[in-house]
Amino acid sequence: METLVTPGQLVILYDCSYTRAATFCEPLNQGMREYGIDTPARIAAFLAQIGHESGRLRYVREIWGPTPAQARYEGRKDLGNTEPGDGKKYLGRGLIQITGRANYQQASDALGEDFIAYPALLETPNWAAKSACWWWAARGLNTLADAGDFTKITSRINGGQNGRADRVALHERAQALLA
Repeated sequence: METLVTPGQLVILYDCSYTRAATFCEPLNQGMREYGIDTPARIAAFLAQIGHESGRLRYVREIWGPTPAQARYEGRKDLGNTEPGDGKKYLGRGLIQITGRANYQQASDALGEDFIAYPALLETPNWAAKSACWWWAARGLNTLADAGDFTKITSRINGGQNGRADRVALHERAQALLA
């Protein structure tokens, strides 16, 4: 099997420990191969986005305040949060921070695991990585990476351009690392 990214590259890109990088490296490689995140342009854009979303592999679960934005998760029909408590129960998880009952259900259907009943599974290295790869591919982000449209990728992941400077800096570092 071809290695798309190494623990050493993740350490350099994310300034994280080797142990943390090694924990996520194989699940990332498996998921990236499975979902076609396999060219330098795709890998660099993907690693930049998950790097920002996960705080450089530190967080596989959204830090809950709740902040005003998080409080608005409750009852959001666009996220599928229709039951009382869904907002907190289906907070952002995984390396791409999948959020909301509807997205958890889509991930469950696609990946064959019950994230609705067991949402914390998305916090395990395997599911955190694989769900991020699936989400990326399911939203057509390989095509946007091929076109070099990093701004649109960020919008599809974040709903806006939150954290843009960090995402761009990670993207530039990933491109240089993979060159």
